[in-house]
Amino acid sequence: MTDDRVILDGAAVEAEGLTDWRLLFQALHARFRTGDFATGLRLVQAVGEAAEEMDHHPDLDLRYGQLHVRLFSHDVFGVTRRDVRLARRISGLAAELGVTADVAAPQVLEIALDAVDAAAVRPFWRAVLALEDSPVDDELIDRGGILPTLWFQATDPHEPPRQRFHLDIRVPPEQAEGRVRAALEAGGTLVSDDRAPTFWVLADPEGNRACVTTWVGRGAPSA
Repeated sequence: MTDDRVILDGAAVEAEGLTDWRLLFQALHARFRTGDFATGLRLVQAVGEAAEEMDHHPDLDLRYGQLHVRLFSHDVFGVTRRDVRLARRISGLAAELGVTADVAAPQVLEIALDAVDAAAVRPFWRAVLALEDSPVDDELIDRGGILPTLWFQATDPHEPPRQRFHLDIRVPPEQAEGRVRAALEAGGTLVSDDRAPTFWVLADPEGNRACVTTWVGRGAPSA
């Protein structure tokens, strides 16, 4: 496998010093505060030209006052040095326009379903949500990046109404403790921090659970 097809893990990405970017699951994310729509359009145009030149194409989400950029290598379903090079180029283009990144903004939501027999229920959810099998694990994904990823957590047999779904919110490592603290101050409880800083398990006042997660303690996925 050539160097440009090697998937980088969190530590390798962090070592690249991409100050505008954060690794969330299998992609680099950055949110640029453009201030107005016209500046956002100019940045999109510049990014598009760079992407064509480098033959590597990001996902762009332009809203009023901000541009969210997601970078990953589709052929290996992870972050490679191609993404690192394009990330640096995009940061440079943003700087030329006087646009800065909001490094606290990137986050990605996943949905987890407790399942006694994941193989039995996965086909239903694949069909009803029109998702696809992930090439690197047992998750179901929307390749267009619009719907959240759905993954299946092994559980013991139980009767409803035990909670079956929970939300996983992936944040940059430096944001995780603040997010946990905010949830606790909002009335939540800490169920477990045994696996922190990989993830914290929290619950709302009625016991419904959510996890704050980071890349720390996880290896790079294998394609």
